[in-house]
Amino acid sequence: MKADQYETVAREGAHEAEINRSRFLCSLAPAATEQEAQEFVARIRREHPTATHNCYAYVIGADASVQKASDDGEPGGTAGVPMLQMLTRRDIRYAVAVVTRYYGGVKLGAGGLIRAYGGVVGETLDAVGTVTRHRYRLATVTVDHQRAGKTENDLRSTGRAVLDVRYGEAVAIDIGLPEAEVDSFRSWLNDATAGSAGFELGGEAYGEG
Repeated sequence: MKADQYETVAREGAHEAEINRSRFLCSLAPAATEQEAQEFVARIRREHPTATHNCYAYVIGADASVQKASDDGEPGGTAGVPMLQMLTRRDIRYAVAVVTRYYGGVKLGAGGLIRAYGGVVGETLDAVGTVTRHRYRLATVTVDHQRAGKTENDLRSTGRAVLDVRYGEAVAIDIGLPEAEVDSFRSWLNDATAGSAGFELGGEAYGEG
């Protein structure tokens, strides 16, 4: 069962917290694939070569099928795991977080580290912002050229997600529809075009809605 919606990071961004003289700099980014997440981790490491630790966590897949975390030398389970838990608790998917720590001379202890690493990820999510992506069905509406303009306008004015318009012998308008609205949309389309439009369902995708 796929998730009907998930949250992801709105954009790449960073936020810094100072805890007991240690600097915790969290860098967040959207990542469509595990490779993208790993490339982001590598980039942040290159940007902070003198940091004490560059710990990371990422979640890929609408159903969170890929989850990875690294403590990067911190005591086991005190950095990457709390970072990952913060992402999953907030339903964040397709995102990567790297927390760069510059040690300030005061030991935080396991509990302090867990709070620091998880907390700075939560603060960064708030600072950077998140967007909700909804699962929808791809569909194609086919109409003749005379009706195309009005049909496209009607689709947009009723809040449908028009993804693409292709002109050939007929005009194909690609749209995204919530699964629950497929049947009611068929009826609406039939009425709006006096039964002259073609309608074909495609696969599934996620988009902002």
